[in-house]
Amino acid sequence: MYRLAQFSPTIVAVLMALFPAPEGLTPEAWYFFSIFVGVVIGLIVEPVPAALVGLAGVTVVAMLGLVDPSPAASRSWALSGFSNSVIWLIFAAFMFALGYQKTGLGKRISLILIKFLGRNTLGLGYAIAFADGILSPFMPSNTARSAGTIYPVVSNIPPMFNSTPDHDPRKIGAYLKWVGIAATCVTSSMFLTALAPNLLALDLIQQASGVTISWGHWASVMLPAMVPLFLLTPWLAYVIYPPTQKQSPEAPAWATSELQKMGKISRKELMMLGYAILALVLWIFGKQIGVDSTMAAIFVLTLMVLTNILSWEDVITNKSAWNVLVWFATLVAMASGLSKTGILDWLGNLVAAYLQGMPPSTVALMLVVLFFVLHYFFASTTAHTTALLPLFMATAAPLMPAPMLAKLALMLAASLGLMGIITPYATGPAPIWYGSGFISQARWWALGAIFGAIFLGTMVILTLVYI
Repeated sequence: MYRLAQFSPTIVAVLMALFPAPEGLTPEAWYFFSIFVGVVIGLIVEPVPAALVGLAGVTVVAMLGLVDPSPAASRSWALSGFSNSVIWLIFAAFMFALGYQKTGLGKRISLILIKFLGRNTLGLGYAIAFADGILSPFMPSNTARSAGTIYPVVSNIPPMFNSTPDHDPRKIGAYLKWVGIAATCVTSSMFLTALAPNLLALDLIQQASGVTISWGHWASVMLPAMVPLFLLTPWLAYVIYPPTQKQSPEAPAWATSELQKMGKISRKELMMLGYAILALVLWIFGKQIGVDSTMAAIFVLTLMVLTNILSWEDVITNKSAWNVLVWFATLVAMASGLSKTGILDWLGNLVAAYLQGMPPSTVALMLVVLFFVLHYFFASTTAHTTALLPLFMATAAPLMPAPMLAKLALMLAASLGLMGIITPYATGPAPIWYGSGFISQARWWALGAIFGAIFLGTMVILTLVYI
């Protein structure tokens, strides 16, 4: 069975390619689509690392000349993702995350919040959420932010109250773990740079429809909706999945002790804080002063290296950042191939035929709900984005005016973070929090359905108001 799963991407691609091309598609386009579907399946089952899946797909397509018969043009297409500005913005932001971890600033922020908010269990929930919220604009990997920075701090708290996966998990541990994953799902939709697939989605949207979305525009639309949801999330978890331990006086004392071990805030931590604020200011106001967001991120990264916040060795050995760069660059190229070969227009017209005659606002709402619910079938937000976002944009394009299409694009992209709550595998940090063992699989799926409905309901309301 394992061997079958290993070869399933290749098997599916070959079987699809053996069928004749549907009416409206050239044989080359159909072969490309077969390989694209194989790549998506590869991203889901991961028989090899995801970046290698994308690299293999791009290489095979280029070698066969399926996008363009010219070898030079095929080469340019295959490498086009590596010159994409969004990909380098993601790369630079991953380096910011490393700066938080290396300087200890992320850990200090979490401990300070526990010290001042952690006198009761609900306060601990808010401390976890606020720590994630403070870090989220600068850390596009919610796995690094939530699982890598916040989870190790939170994991020290339940044992103080004799709450373990095997002994009284509901006392405090299960509540804290659920708040940890729920909060990061909300913050992942709150800011453009809080989730790497958000940035990938923007590039796919621009390729599919020409719509561009800035950091400031995303924040201006999403913050009014996400901030109330963010503030409610720890309380909702406290009501829906209440801990039996209501007070936690030991937690602030422990946090105080840990802060004493860390010592006074260091010069590098202060510098890291300053660089994070500089990057945020340039992302928000860069357009007004003529500074590109990607160049702003690379500029701040350069300052971090020149001032020894990070070493050049840190940059060239950051496997996560380089892995994501290769992974997303190849997926961007593959997604552009969907447009170049005419597949997007073909799929869009095929699906749009079933939605003809419906009001554009109804179509938009249906697409937002369907896009969210279909995430039950994906173990990767990136795979979900790559497979469905171009299709949904192509479907909507002939059915609604351009201004409404631009608004729908934001609603689809912004839902990517929230949908991470629905299953134990729906987003990067979910397996880490679930793997702690405090919440059973059945309970996780039930809570995921409840919170998923609440999160989706928020997006539905926002869609109705915004579109």
